Amino acid sequence: MARGYEALQEVLALLLPVECAGCGEPGPPLCRRCETQLQPHPVTRTLPCGMRVTSALWFEQVPARVLRELKQDGRTGLARALGEALAAAVVAAGIVGPVHFVPVPSSRAAFRRRGYHVGELLMRRARLPVTRLLRPVRATVDQRGLGRVARAGNVRDSLAAPPVPGVRVVLVDDVVTTGATLSEAYRALRAAGAEVVCAVTVAATPRRADTGGARAS
Repeated sequence: MARGYEALQEVLALLLPVECAGCGEPGPPLCRRCETQLQPHPVTRTLPCGMRVTSALWFEQVPARVLRELKQDGRTGLARALGEALAAAVVAAGIVGPVHFVPVPSSRAAFRRRGYHVGELLMRRARLPVTRLLRPVRATVDQRGLGRVARAGNVRDSLAAPPVPGVRVVLVDDVVTTGATLSEAYRALRAAGAEVVCAVTVAATPRRADTGGARAS
Protein backbone atom coordinates (compact mmCIF):
# COMPACT_ATOMS: atom_id res chain seq x y z
CA MET A 1 0.00 0.00 0.00
CA ALA A 2 2.81 2.39 0.88
CA ARG A 3 4.57 1.72 -2.43
CA GLY A 4 1.33 2.39 -4.32
CA TYR A 5 1.01 5.73 -2.56
CA GLU A 6 4.59 6.62 -3.47
CA ALA A 7 3.99 5.73 -7.14
CA LEU A 8 0.82 7.86 -7.24
CA GLN A 9 2.68 10.84 -5.81
CA GLU A 10 5.41 10.52 -8.42
CA VAL A 11 2.87 10.34 -11.28
CA LEU A 12 1.07 13.43 -9.97
CA ALA A 13 4.38 15.29 -9.77
CA LEU A 14 4.87 14.66 -13.49
CA LEU A 15 1.33 15.63 -14.53
CA LEU A 16 0.71 18.70 -12.37
CA PRO A 17 2.62 22.02 -12.40
CA VAL A 18 5.17 22.04 -9.60
CA GLU A 19 7.89 24.18 -8.12
CA CYS A 20 11.50 23.23 -7.51
CA ALA A 21 11.76 21.85 -3.97
CA GLY A 22 15.13 23.50 -3.50
CA CYS A 23 14.49 27.08 -4.65
CA GLY A 24 10.74 27.37 -5.20
CA GLU A 25 11.02 28.39 -8.85
CA PRO A 26 8.33 27.07 -11.24
CA GLY A 27 9.53 24.10 -13.26
CA PRO A 28 10.67 20.56 -12.52
CA PRO A 29 10.48 19.11 -8.99
CA LEU A 30 14.23 19.71 -8.71
CA CYS A 31 16.00 22.15 -11.01
CA ARG A 32 19.52 21.49 -12.26
CA ARG A 33 21.03 24.21 -10.09
CA CYS A 34 19.52 22.74 -6.93
CA GLU A 35 20.33 19.21 -8.01
CA THR A 36 24.00 20.14 -7.98
CA GLN A 37 23.58 21.15 -4.32
CA LEU A 38 22.72 17.53 -3.56
CA GLN A 39 26.08 16.26 -4.75
CA PRO A 40 27.45 14.35 -1.75
CA HIS A 41 30.36 15.54 0.36
CA PRO A 42 30.39 12.83 3.04
CA VAL A 43 31.39 13.63 6.62
CA THR A 44 31.76 11.29 9.58
CA ARG A 45 31.16 12.02 13.25
CA THR A 46 31.20 9.78 16.32
CA LEU A 47 28.26 9.86 18.72
CA PRO A 48 28.77 9.70 22.49
CA CYS A 49 27.67 6.05 22.41
CA GLY A 50 30.75 5.34 20.28
CA MET A 51 28.96 4.73 16.96
CA ARG A 52 30.31 6.32 13.77
CA VAL A 53 27.78 8.11 11.58
CA THR A 54 28.59 8.99 7.96
CA SER A 55 26.37 11.57 6.27
CA ALA A 56 26.34 12.61 2.62
CA LEU A 57 25.19 16.24 3.02
CA TRP A 58 24.82 19.04 5.52
CA PHE A 59 21.23 19.60 6.58
CA GLU A 60 21.01 23.22 5.49
CA GLN A 61 19.87 25.34 2.55
CA VAL A 62 18.87 23.22 -0.49
CA PRO A 63 19.37 19.75 1.07
CA ALA A 64 17.32 20.78 4.12
CA ARG A 65 14.52 22.21 2.00
CA VAL A 66 14.38 19.14 -0.22
CA LEU A 67 14.28 16.76 2.73
CA ARG A 68 11.50 18.79 4.36
CA GLU A 69 9.48 18.71 1.14
CA LEU A 70 9.82 14.93 1.10
CA LYS A 71 8.96 14.44 4.76
CA GLN A 72 6.36 17.15 5.34
CA ASP A 73 4.71 17.60 1.94
CA GLY A 74 4.83 14.03 0.64
CA ARG A 75 6.88 14.79 -2.49
CA THR A 76 8.18 11.25 -2.79
CA GLY A 77 9.66 11.85 -6.24
CA LEU A 78 12.48 13.75 -4.50
CA ALA A 79 13.64 10.52 -2.87
CA ARG A 80 15.52 9.51 -6.01
CA ALA A 81 18.16 12.25 -5.74
CA LEU A 82 18.33 11.89 -1.97
CA GLY A 83 18.74 8.13 -2.34
CA GLU A 84 21.77 8.70 -4.55
CA ALA A 85 23.30 10.79 -1.76
CA LEU A 86 22.56 8.05 0.77
CA ALA A 87 24.27 5.50 -1.46
CA ALA A 88 27.36 7.72 -1.52
CA ALA A 89 27.36 7.83 2.29
CA VAL A 90 27.36 4.02 2.35
CA VAL A 91 30.39 3.93 0.07
CA ALA A 92 32.18 6.59 2.15
CA ALA A 93 31.53 4.65 5.36
CA GLY A 94 33.90 1.93 4.13
CA ILE A 95 31.77 -0.96 5.32
CA VAL A 96 33.60 -4.29 5.16
CA GLY A 97 31.93 -7.70 5.10
CA PRO A 98 28.28 -8.72 4.98
CA VAL A 99 25.85 -6.52 6.92
CA HIS A 100 22.12 -5.96 7.29
CA PHE A 101 20.92 -2.42 6.58
CA VAL A 102 18.35 -1.54 9.23
CA PRO A 103 16.21 1.61 8.94
CA VAL A 104 15.28 3.63 11.99
CA PRO A 105 11.48 3.34 11.89
CA SER A 106 9.15 6.32 11.69
CA SER A 107 6.91 6.84 14.68
CA ARG A 108 3.43 5.38 14.36
CA ALA A 109 1.98 8.91 14.18
CA ALA A 110 4.38 9.93 11.40
CA PHE A 111 3.59 6.81 9.38
CA ARG A 112 -0.15 7.42 9.68
CA ARG A 113 0.35 11.02 8.57
CA ARG A 114 2.59 10.23 5.57
CA GLY A 115 1.51 6.75 4.53
CA TYR A 116 5.12 5.61 4.07
CA HIS A 117 8.36 5.21 6.03
CA VAL A 118 10.88 7.85 4.96
CA GLY A 119 13.93 5.74 5.76
CA GLU A 120 12.73 2.72 3.80
CA LEU A 121 11.79 4.86 0.80
CA LEU A 122 15.27 6.40 0.73
CA MET A 123 16.86 2.98 1.08
CA ARG A 124 14.94 1.61 -1.89
CA ARG A 125 16.05 4.57 -3.99
CA ALA A 126 19.63 3.92 -2.84
CA ARG A 127 19.19 0.24 -3.81
CA LEU A 128 19.89 -0.92 -0.27
CA PRO A 129 18.23 -4.09 1.02
CA VAL A 130 15.86 -3.32 3.89
CA THR A 131 16.00 -5.44 7.04
CA ARG A 132 13.28 -4.46 9.52
CA LEU A 133 14.51 -5.20 13.01
CA LEU A 134 13.52 -2.14 15.02
CA ARG A 135 9.99 -1.35 16.13
CA PRO A 136 8.55 1.48 18.26
CA VAL A 137 7.39 0.25 21.66
CA ARG A 138 6.05 3.52 23.04
CA ALA A 139 4.86 6.84 21.70
CA THR A 140 7.19 9.81 21.36
CA VAL A 141 6.58 13.45 20.53
CA ASP A 142 7.97 15.28 17.51
CA GLN A 143 11.68 15.92 18.05
CA ARG A 144 11.58 19.25 16.26
CA GLY A 145 11.96 22.13 18.68
CA LEU A 146 13.42 19.98 21.45
CA GLY A 147 16.90 20.55 22.85
CA ARG A 148 19.61 17.93 23.18
CA VAL A 149 18.60 16.70 26.66
CA ALA A 150 14.87 16.71 25.85
CA ARG A 151 15.47 14.78 22.61
CA ALA A 152 17.37 12.07 24.47
CA GLY A 153 14.64 11.78 27.09
CA ASN A 154 11.89 11.72 24.47
CA VAL A 155 13.28 8.66 22.67
CA ARG A 156 14.78 6.80 25.62
CA ASP A 157 13.64 3.13 25.62
CA SER A 158 11.27 3.82 22.71
CA LEU A 159 12.66 1.12 20.37
CA ALA A 160 13.10 -2.62 20.60
CA ALA A 161 14.41 -5.46 18.42
CA PRO A 162 14.02 -9.25 18.44
CA PRO A 163 17.01 -11.35 19.53
CA VAL A 164 19.65 -11.22 16.78
CA PRO A 165 22.89 -12.43 18.41
CA GLY A 166 25.95 -11.77 16.30
CA VAL A 167 24.12 -10.14 13.39
CA ARG A 168 26.13 -7.28 11.87
CA VAL A 169 24.01 -4.18 11.34
CA VAL A 170 24.33 -0.79 9.68
CA LEU A 171 21.72 1.72 10.85
CA VAL A 172 20.10 4.00 8.26
CA ASP A 173 18.24 7.28 8.87
CA ASP A 174 17.45 10.43 6.94
CA VAL A 175 19.03 13.08 9.21
CA VAL A 176 21.24 13.06 12.29
CA THR A 177 20.85 16.11 14.54
CA THR A 178 21.89 15.46 18.13
CA GLY A 179 22.15 11.73 17.51
CA ALA A 180 19.51 10.88 20.14
CA THR A 181 17.37 8.69 17.87
CA LEU A 182 20.33 6.85 16.36
CA SER A 183 21.77 6.30 19.85
CA GLU A 184 18.46 4.78 20.98
CA ALA A 185 18.44 2.51 17.92
CA TYR A 186 22.05 1.53 18.73
CA ARG A 187 21.05 0.69 22.32
CA ALA A 188 18.07 -1.42 21.24
CA LEU A 189 20.07 -3.43 18.72
CA ARG A 190 22.97 -3.98 21.08
CA ALA A 191 20.50 -5.18 23.73
CA ALA A 192 19.21 -7.68 21.15
CA GLY A 193 22.74 -9.01 20.61
CA ALA A 194 23.54 -7.31 17.29
CA GLU A 195 26.92 -5.90 16.32
CA VAL A 196 26.24 -2.34 15.16
CA VAL A 197 28.98 -1.53 12.65
CA CYS A 198 28.07 2.11 12.02
CA ALA A 199 25.24 4.35 10.81
CA VAL A 200 24.66 6.23 7.57
CA THR A 201 22.33 9.16 6.89
CA VAL A 202 21.46 11.42 4.00
CA ALA A 203 22.29 14.55 5.97
CA ALA A 204 23.69 15.86 9.24
CA THR A 205 22.84 19.06 11.07
CA PRO A 206 26.00 21.18 11.35
CA ARG A 207 27.40 21.76 14.82
CA ARG A 208 29.74 24.53 16.01
CA ALA A 209 32.68 22.16 15.81
CA ASP A 210 31.81 21.32 12.21
CA THR A 211 31.56 24.93 11.04
CA GLY A 212 34.13 26.84 13.03
CA GLY A 213 31.58 28.10 15.57
CA ALA A 214 29.31 29.69 13.00
CA ARG A 215 26.20 27.66 13.85
CA ALA A 216 24.51 26.36 16.93
CA SER A 217 24.08 22.61 17.43
